[in-house]
Amino acid sequence: QLQASGGGLVQVGGSLRLSCAASGFTSDEYAIGWFRQAPGKEREWVSCISSSDGRTYYADSVMGRFTISRDNAENTVYLQLNSLKPEDTAVYYCAADPRCWTGPYEYDYWGQGTQVTVSS
Repeated sequence: QLQASGGGLVQVGGSLRLSCAASGFTSDEYAIGWFRQAPGKEREWVSCISSSDGRTYYADSVMGRFTISRDNAENTVYLQLNSLKPEDTAVYYCAADPRCWTGPYEYDYWGQGTQVTVSS
């Protein structure tokens, strides 16, 4: 099971840290991906951290602004969101799979989502 949290309302240029807490398995056994979905749009891949070597991957739209990391002691993956823009507004989801994928249909397990709203 995955539990996403940390969303909220923030002004343009602000920051948030999202958390994805795993239960029932250790998070480092799986790659953890983050996706987001804005109203009326398809679910969009944002970032992923691999299970084997901790390699990180980012969508071009968030490269240099978002950072994904893993805390094995806490069994949690974090997504640090900096320099937020109005177009970052969406529900953010975390998902788990043995490998990093950019397509949402490849992931076996999903968290419930957390809302991020960036006001201008």
